[in-house]
This record gives sequence, C-alpha cells and structure tokens, in this order.
Amino acid sequence: MTADRLTELARAFFAETGFVGHQVESFNYFLKDGIQKVVREVDAIEPLVFPPGYDSYKLKFGKVRILPPVVREADGSSSMLYPMEARIRQLTYSVPLQIEIIPEGNGNRNESIWTEIGSLPLMVRSERCLLTGLSNEELVEVGEDPYDPGGYFIINGTERVLMTIEDLLPNVPLVERVKSGTADEAARIFSEVPGFRVPHLFERRKDGIIYVSWARVPRIPVVVVLKAMGLKSDQQIVAAITEDPDFMEDLMVNLEVLDEVQTQEDALDYIGKNVKVGQGVEYRISRAKYLIAKYLLPHIGREESDHPTKLLYLGMVAEKLLKLHYGKHPADDKDHYGNKRLKLAGELMEQLFRAAFKTLANDMQYSFERVVKRGHEPSPATIVRSQLLTSRIESAMATGYWIGGRTGVAQHLQRLNYFDTLSHLRRVMSPLASSQPHFEARELHPTQWGKLCVAETPEGSNIGLRKNMALLAKASSKWDEEQASKEVKRALRAAKTAVRTKEASA
Repeated sequence: MTADRLTELARAFFAETGFVGHQVESFNYFLKDGIQKVVREVDAIEPLVFPPGYDSYKLKFGKVRILPPVVREADGSSSMLYPMEARIRQLTYSVPLQIEIIPEGNGNRNESIWTEIGSLPLMVRSERCLLTGLSNEELVEVGEDPYDPGGYFIINGTERVLMTIEDLLPNVPLVERVKSGTADEAARIFSEVPGFRVPHLFERRKDGIIYVSWARVPRIPVVVVLKAMGLKSDQQIVAAITEDPDFMEDLMVNLEVLDEVQTQEDALDYIGKNVKVGQGVEYRISRAKYLIAKYLLPHIGREESDHPTKLLYLGMVAEKLLKLHYGKHPADDKDHYGNKRLKLAGELMEQLFRAAFKTLANDMQYSFERVVKRGHEPSPATIVRSQLLTSRIESAMATGYWIGGRTGVAQHLQRLNYFDTLSHLRRVMSPLASSQPHFEARELHPTQWGKLCVAETPEGSNIGLRKNMALLAKASSKWDEEQASKEVKRALRAAKTAVRTKEASA
C-alpha cells in the first residue's frame, strides 16, 4: 500500500471518528438513553404521609426533556449560551433538564406536570452542543477554533476533561494462584449493576474446602450457600458443581461440612450466625435470605426466582477453581486487555447523575411530607430544589472527586499546545495507586498493541499507570455492546428453536 493511500485512509478515519469520537459518542448515549434509564430506576416518590383525602399517593417520574444551553441574566431574561461566552464570563456550559411528574392519588393518575430539576454540564461538540453542525466560518464567527476537537466540559469558565478510567472486567470470574496466605487458588468477581458494585471472593483453601465471601458476609463454604439456595441432597450439590470424576474426592471433602447442616433452614442459620452474631434464629434466617437475594451475584438478579441461575454460576466458579488446581485450566491474566474495560465520559456521567438524582428524589420526598403535615397538598414544582442536583454535579466536575471515592477523574484541560490537548483528551487512567509497586500492571502487555500507545507514559511514580490510547484506536460504546448482546441472545434463541424443531421432527 502506497504512502498516499495510507494518508488518505488516515484522513478518512479521523474525519469520521475524530480524536475524541469515543468520548463524544459515549456522552451522546448518556444524553439519549442514560438519563432516562436512571429516572426509570428511581421510578417514583412514595411519601409516608398522604395529603388530606387520600389513602395512597405517589409522584411518578415520566419522560425527561433536555433544553438548549441558555444563560439567565439577573433581569430574568435568557439567551443562547455558546462555549466562548461561558469561558469569558466564567459560566458553566450546561443544559436545563426538565422532568415529567405524574401525581397518582388513590390509584388515579392526575395531569402530568413538567418541572425543571437542574442543569447538566454539556460536553463541547456533543449532539446537543450549539457548535455541532456549524461550518468552519460559522465557528469562527462565534469565537471558536475550527480545529478544536471538543470532548471536554466548561465548568465556571474552566475547561475540564473526564479521564477514561481503566477497570477490571465486571461480572466475570478471574481465577489466579495465591502466592501467600491460607488459600491456594482464588477467583474474584465484581458483580456490577446500575448503582452499586459488589466484590465477591472465592477461595480454595489448603484443606480443599471452597469458600465464598461477598458484601459483609465472611467466608462461607460454597456447599452451604448452595444448600441455603434450595439444593437438598448431596447428589444435587455435586451435580451443580461438576460431573468430572477427577474432582469427586475434593467434593467429598467439601460435603463433610454439611454434617451439621441438614436442611435449608440450617444452612441459612449457618450464614446468619456468621453475619449477625447473637440475634434470634428467625432474624438470622431472614437476614441470610436477604443477603443472598440482594447482594449475592446481583448482576444475575435480585429476586428468589433468580436462584436457579445463581446456582449454575456458583457451580461454574467452583469447578473453575478445581480445574485450576489440577492444571486443567490456566490462571487468568488480569493484565490481559481482554479482561479490562474502559469507563468513558458517558458512563462516568451516568454514575454521577444517578447519585445526584437519588439525592434530589429523597429531598423531594422530605419536602413533600413536610408540606403535607401542615395540611396542604403541595404542587410537584414547589418541592423541587433544582440547585441541589446542579451543585452536586458541578462540584464533582470542578474538584475531580467522583462516586466511589475516586479522585482526579475530572482534570483541568491542558492547553500548552495542540498535541498536549489531544494527548490529555485520550488519556487512560488506572485505578491502582501510584504509591504501590504494581510491577506487572506497569509493564507493557502484548495485548495493548494497537490499543494503547507503547511510548507515551510519564516517568516516575505514574509510569505504566497513566497511559494514552493509540491514535488509530477506537473504543466501542455501551450502545455497541448492548447491540452485540442482543444479537448473541437472538442467535441463541434461534439455535434453541432449531434444536427443538429437529427433536420434534425426529
């Protein structure tokens, strides 16, 4: 391939994707679906005190509406806000958010009311930005550089960029050999659902017994957990883990734990004793049921009807540990880039908006109940403190302190030169602490080829932990992953239907 042809292909790639296309696409997905998804999660406010004449009452959240970016003056007037004006006047380049609130009293839906819940910082050059779609001449007229890539925010006149955060793959067990301690092999799972993340640890101890711990539940033998979830006989427990005859001796050792655990209630009480020492039997059992349903592998489901799928998952992880012990399965490489995921601007903003919106919903419920206690039925618009959501989001983006205790997520955009700006916009940050050695994590891994720049990393304590995406690398968005997941499920359903049809014809 000639040099001219390569140059043409590179220009076509950057014209279509841009230098920060992954961040812009991610934020566009957040605007389109992420905000509405968070609102659906909260769904409604159900106050404990009802207005006079009602036996039941709730405020249900409906659709979300995003208005164009505006600036409101002291005299009450408003006008369109462009990024350059926000920089000069030290304003936040943001869009007002409106939400539909539907009062429901005694089961009857009243007329919906639209009210503003706050302002959301807007990414420059995203689909809602006023600069999107303008020609180079029009960009110059509004004071913008036509070659500015966008992909950043303007908070109180300061340009802030959200770092891409590198994290381990969620919802997938990664097994490893343990070099020290009482365990020989271990599997770690980060079970992640919208709103929270629960770490799980599976360990095969030196005595051959496999333990599992999650949330605030200490080490529990996995066979006890399986029995607590409904498996009655030893045969069912063995079948749930593996049918490989090479592992039967290990399973017999694990089943010895059940000598004192005969029934499902005994298993639940066993877990409850380790969690709530000194409480009554009924409370211990109910608490164990709650912890299993809500916090054990929540990505699979959070109801008792999801227990059969959780049983399969637990058995699969236990079998994987046994295979690792006997050399039938290699240890997983945590530094392999197939075991990593990048959290882009859209996902980070969704985390922040979820926390801020839940805080707003709780504040609305408190304000509603306070007015009702005075004998009035408040209007939904009067109980919304829009500044609450706005200040929480802007504060996090101005300081860099994010949900989960992370720091340095939002940083001041470097403008030393054009290349420095592009580098900062494509930066990838590791969650590992720079004060710790982490030698293997800092090393260049073969799977980073084509994805991360092999040369651009700082010297000193951040070497290998602060990285940059390669120029021709493109990160898939959450929308791409969801579409791929739907296609896989569709293919599995089609294959299942074909097998059933073949069995019926036979």
